[in-house]
Amino acid sequence: MEKVFEVHLPQFDGPFDLLLFFIERDEVDIHNIPISKITNDFLEYIRQMNELNIELASEFILVAATLMRIKAKMLLPRPELDEQGNEIDPRKDLVERLLQYKQFKESCEDLRVLEDDRSMKAARGNIQRELAEVAMQNAHAEELMNLTLYQLLNTFNKVMKRFSEEKAKPQHKVVQYPYTISTEKQSLRDRILGKKNVPFTDLILSCENRVHAIFTFLAVLELLQEQVIRITLGIGFNNFWLSEPEAEPTV
Repeated sequence: MEKVFEVHLPQFDGPFDLLLFFIERDEVDIHNIPISKITNDFLEYIRQMNELNIELASEFILVAATLMRIKAKMLLPRPELDEQGNEIDPRKDLVERLLQYKQFKESCEDLRVLEDDRSMKAARGNIQRELAEVAMQNAHAEELMNLTLYQLLNTFNKVMKRFSEEKAKPQHKVVQYPYTISTEKQSLRDRILGKKNVPFTDLILSCENRVHAIFTFLAVLELLQEQVIRITLGIGFNNFWLSEPEAEPTV
């Protein structure tokens, strides 16, 4: 299928739009166009577009040639006559086409106003969903059409960087230690039972690791709170002993 290209000039969408602008600007009768002045203005506009290096559509060139042809016919001393002998106005075809274009242009403007007015009266409830579906259907095709080698390489580098970051991310492993405060309490009571003084340093040094030492220390605190054992403080740092509480004297 052949692709059609549309050329839009800075202010006018087509040659007839430009002609109507000149007619409305000069407030002339469209049925009695001063062809000489309109032709000069039209050619001057084309000359300005050429100076700006703006490519003109073929319709502008055709209309410019038509205006020059009409101007030449009106300068001839012998006017053309129809079958009834009446003089043929060279501007007739141009005027009819201008009137037809003006009618279509005004109708399009009226339809545009009606469309805007109608769009404000009742909003479609599912328009957002439909637009999202259309976007999803065309998104992949549009991306593939505009895909370049640079975009592919850039995406590949991002994926590889993300993969490296995932591999280098620290892995946290939760270890369940075989220690509980209740078991350590029972172990302490067994070790202190029948002994007068047990150094606290001996209990700590017998622990397997730091976590075991923490459970042992918490067990000591709970036994002291429950008054199951007693503590004897000495002089110096960490110089204290653990023992069973003294039995109350019987009366």
